[in-house]
Amino acid sequence: MQEEIREKALEWLKEPFDKETRREVERLLEGDPASLIDAFYTTVPFGTGGMRGLVGAGTNRLNRYTIRFATQGLALYILKKAPSSPKVFISYDSRIHSRTFAEETASVLAGNGIEVFLTKALRPTPYVSFGCRYHHCTAAVMITASHNPPEYNGYKVYWSDGGQVVPPHDIGIMEEVKKIDHLSQVKCAPLDDPLIHLVGEEEDKAYLKAVTSLMNHPESNQKEGRTLKIVYSPLHGAGGTTLPEALKMCGFTSLSIVEEQKEPDGSFPTASSPNPEQKEALQMGINQLEREKGDLFLASDPDADRLGVVVFHQNKGVILNGNQIASLCLHYLCTTKSLPKNSAAVTTIVTTELFRLIAESYNVTPFEVLTGFKYIGEKIHEWEESHAYSFLFGAEESLGFLYGTHARDKDATSAACLIAEMALQLKKEGKTLIDLLDTLYEKYGPFLEKQLSIPFGGGKRGMENMKRAMKTLRESPPKEINGQKVVETIDYQTEETGLPRSDVLLFRVEDQSKFVIRPSGTEPKIKIYALACHSDLKKVDASLKELEQGLTGPI
Repeated sequence: MQEEIREKALEWLKEPFDKETRREVERLLEGDPASLIDAFYTTVPFGTGGMRGLVGAGTNRLNRYTIRFATQGLALYILKKAPSSPKVFISYDSRIHSRTFAEETASVLAGNGIEVFLTKALRPTPYVSFGCRYHHCTAAVMITASHNPPEYNGYKVYWSDGGQVVPPHDIGIMEEVKKIDHLSQVKCAPLDDPLIHLVGEEEDKAYLKAVTSLMNHPESNQKEGRTLKIVYSPLHGAGGTTLPEALKMCGFTSLSIVEEQKEPDGSFPTASSPNPEQKEALQMGINQLEREKGDLFLASDPDADRLGVVVFHQNKGVILNGNQIASLCLHYLCTTKSLPKNSAAVTTIVTTELFRLIAESYNVTPFEVLTGFKYIGEKIHEWEESHAYSFLFGAEESLGFLYGTHARDKDATSAACLIAEMALQLKKEGKTLIDLLDTLYEKYGPFLEKQLSIPFGGGKRGMENMKRAMKTLRESPPKEINGQKVVETIDYQTEETGLPRSDVLLFRVEDQSKFVIRPSGTEPKIKIYALACHSDLKKVDASLKELEQGLTGPI
């Protein structure tokens, strides 16, 4: 073990570090040197959107002290940009220590003279985006690790427009956070400080009003919404605080909850990986849907920004992926709403090509941005200022959807209401969302999307291996992928694409299918996205396998 790491750990055995933290560090020193090294070899990085990492003691873990360091840096940046009456909105989800981390955030901000609105109880991520705008705040913080496994937590930062921080604010915050490396630099206030306001009731009403006012057939929903039978699961997360009430307010009152997954619980006892993209997380709800012969099963992830959808079709539950849901929602809005001539829809470079074709067929301008919903939020803010386009809908393939501009992040609650309305209109015709999807494929041609995540091990070595694999791929890009000639290569790190520089590679082959490869921003793994212009799954799997071998071979 490097002496520098041991010295760092020994510092954490002294006051003001609390007894529980000191005990954990002692245990690592005495019996788990590998974990100790991983906990102290670096500082948990504050990236472009905040922090995400394992919960535990150490500089490379999420704990009350690393939260304090990050918040002190954030406070310094806020005071630079808004020295007069700065305000910050804070909430949290059901994860382990989320409430504690939210309170630590509030304490440090108030200690720096910044007014704080802290929710009394857990709330979804998009609610924080909404709350930031509602209270005209300088910034907002959400304590969440989205759909990561139980041992993770995170810290997401939003700016005054309600969107996740983007340049120049993200860079500016990171620079300030880097300056904070000792608790003596951190200012804290007690939780009963007059600058800290506990909120929720007023904001709940305002948020639900904003969401429910988006409906396109409000009278039909109120009159016939009860005929649509919906099963819902919050997957032990924050969605239960807003989503069921929003559905009922819209008229969708035939709602049953997956009781085993109803209560907030950061250990996620019935869904160890609470990701609605994974069938295992949905299975309990699918069983209930089929047992009750309902119409839809909806599932939100722990911070209720992503939404999974399962359709009861031909007597079984059929899972829709994010690309399919995005395409269905866009088509529905294009054919239902009276659209301004400058309407625009936004998606990411790893989302289905079908989205673009639907938009263009209805004279809606499609925009592609880098992966990350913050870039969609950035477009909304840009158009709000310039009036160049009118935002209609935003989506990303990982079950993130935004209808409306009440929030600037993906929102499972507003998406659930939109999907329920769409399903009701189809049910009145004796159809389901699957029937409509088949119609879209018939009109625009077959599409098939799949992704593969390649892990590179844990810790520092895993990150180094991941970077080496991307470097090797850049130096020796494929000329063919599964027998298909590569006709276009785009390196988003070096080429002018109109988008920010990013560690992303895109390969397009002869049949116009494309493959996008990018490293994860939070853990040592590389994601490969296959976006095929055909419906041959074996062909897609073979292509993904070939690209995986190209990435892992040199390691």
